[in-house]
Amino acid sequence: MISFIDENRKAYGIEPICHVLKIAPSTFHAHDARRRRPGDAPPRVMRDAALKPVIQRIFDENFQVYGVRKVWRQLLREGFGVARCTVARLMKVMVYKNGNRLTAAASVVRFRRRRVEAAVLVRLSPFVWRLVLKVRR
Repeated sequence: MISFIDENRKAYGIEPICHVLKIAPSTFHAHDARRRRPGDAPPRVMRDAALKPVIQRIFDENFQVYGVRKVWRQLLREGFGVARCTVARLMKVMVYKNGNRLTAAASVVRFRRRRVEAAVLVRLSPFVWRLVLKVRR
């Protein structure tokens, strides 16, 4: 959503888009500031960013069959003091589940993004919907 707001901020403005999406403008500004200054991110975000490549390396070195428990054990062997639930959360964010790459998640995200874009365009400018209907005829 943040990237969508960023792409359309000049055409519609931040506040009207945030109003339609039902998120606070301060949420957008916080994400935008974090994107511009990654050093100011919270410690958990910085630690997650450092652990993701290590988890990816371990996962790839073991033929992409290691699950959460084995990746966690390997991290402990390599000297990373990390909780198993943290590894599970990061692997879930990285769209891995028991060593299998889930491809359906990406298509769901694309579908939802298209739905959000359509809803914003229709609600921000009602005349766009009339134009779409005229073009279809």
